[in-house]
Amino acid sequence: MIDVLKAGALTSVQDLGRHGYRHLGVALAGALDPLSFEIANRLVGNPPDAAGLEITMGPVSLRFNQPSRIAITGTDFNTSLDQRSVSSWWSLPVQAGQILTLRGARRGMRAYLAVAGGIDVPSLVGSRSTDLKACFGGFDGRALRDGDRLPVGAAKSADPMFAPEASTFGVKAPAWSRFIEFDYPRQPPQYVGTRPVGPTVAVRVLRGREYPQFTDTSQESFWTHHWNITPNSNRVGYRLSGPQLEREATHDLPSHAVLPGTIQVPPSGQPIVLLADAQTTGGYPKIGMVITADLWRLAQARLGGALRFVECTQDEAREALRATQRYLTQVAAALEMKQQRGKQ
Repeated sequence: MIDVLKAGALTSVQDLGRHGYRHLGVALAGALDPLSFEIANRLVGNPPDAAGLEITMGPVSLRFNQPSRIAITGTDFNTSLDQRSVSSWWSLPVQAGQILTLRGARRGMRAYLAVAGGIDVPSLVGSRSTDLKACFGGFDGRALRDGDRLPVGAAKSADPMFAPEASTFGVKAPAWSRFIEFDYPRQPPQYVGTRPVGPTVAVRVLRGREYPQFTDTSQESFWTHHWNITPNSNRVGYRLSGPQLEREATHDLPSHAVLPGTIQVPPSGQPIVLLADAQTTGGYPKIGMVITADLWRLAQARLGGALRFVECTQDEAREALRATQRYLTQVAAALEMKQQRGKQ
């Protein structure tokens, strides 16, 4: 068991989401930064989709009641184990009674904690993820609270390198995860109204189906301005503020399918970037779509910061996804080599 001493602002049980149920109106849910989440699981010998914790901003304190192995990935949270500093992207043993403290995100927004055996909550509709909007899954369908006790499953891997008494080891974080701000060689962004108080995150975007319906001025503004992430944002979507985007077309649209990464423009003209807990259909026009390879960047964009949209082609989007997969393959190969060396 894991005792939640301090739950933080928004900590929830997640896995890689509910795939295959969108036709029934069931949201994806799952980790907003699936890359970091999968690596955390690999570092403790879990399957990639084992349930773990998504930690938003912090601070969080957890007490382990049995020996185990953990890994923390995502952004740096100034983490310690019994007052001893520990690093992200490392696998480390914990003993019964030890307290893990994540004081808060230094940069970015979210960290991920995997524990050997996974968080052992019931699987509902094919997943252990918490759907905070629909209030089901995870731990009682809600964010964690002080005093909760989380069950831990039996470790899946019998390899000695993942045992509680084994030494620490880690993987090289992907190069693009070390920095939250990204600056592509495009026209310098402009500001409207209040300059964002946090860092700007650049994400690559494909044009949406209704992109041609927006005025030339709105299309230009979409690409050249910073978009502030408002406090009225959550795991359903980031609500942005900036120049008003206007359509030349005035007719209503039928409800149509949407996905995480879809950028909708409601009548207010202020975009909404949908995230993992978003609805499965919507009637607002779609001006763009954040590419799959950059969804993790959305997860690390902070409230009060800003987004910047960078246009890319479908070929560029596919190559970005291949680059992510190559990194995951490299991590899997490195862990396998370590396992083989341990058996010699």
